[in-house]
Amino acid sequence: MFSFKPATIAATAAFTAAAGMALPVIAATPTVVNQSVTVPEVVSAQQAWCKALVDISAAHTQGGQPAAKALAEKVIDGAYGYQSGVVLFKPTLTTSPQTFRTTRDGALAYFVGGNPAFPNDSGFALKGWTKCEVANAAVFVAGDSATSMGNVRITDKDGKVTTVDKTWKFVKDDAGGLRIVVHHSSLPYSL
Repeated sequence: MFSFKPATIAATAAFTAAAGMALPVIAATPTVVNQSVTVPEVVSAQQAWCKALVDISAAHTQGGQPAAKALAEKVIDGAYGYQSGVVLFKPTLTTSPQTFRTTRDGALAYFVGGNPAFPNDSGFALKGWTKCEVANAAVFVAGDSATSMGNVRITDKDGKVTTVDKTWKFVKDDAGGLRIVVHHSSLPYSL
């Protein structure tokens, strides 16, 4: 990023005055954009993700896979950082060679299936989820990014609760919204 330093501004002003040119008007107070992430923003983003999962399931129940896919595309575009590059997404129920979903298409296939490039995906978000809750073990904030780790408990239409271990990393986009750039999910280890 290019920035002007006081010496550069002074030299520019001297050159401009010597050349008989008018100096541009510079605002006395620069605009400062606060890109710091807060814990309430992280919790809000996690709750929005949970709501989206339940909404995609409901869209599937009401309008089938096409309705679920249309909503999932909006959710992925609004919540994840694929428009900035790869996202480090390791979904819960994936196997090699398609364990990691670094592209938008891979994430969409995981959530709603229907992509022949990902034949093992049946659509995680289509399983009739009715409730989703996050229980953070901790949230680590470092300036314009935050990482959280904990459990997500999702309830299906029969009341069965599935708990997954989840790590998310969020960064702020240019508009100040949080974007998921790391999403690792796995089933808890059991003996």
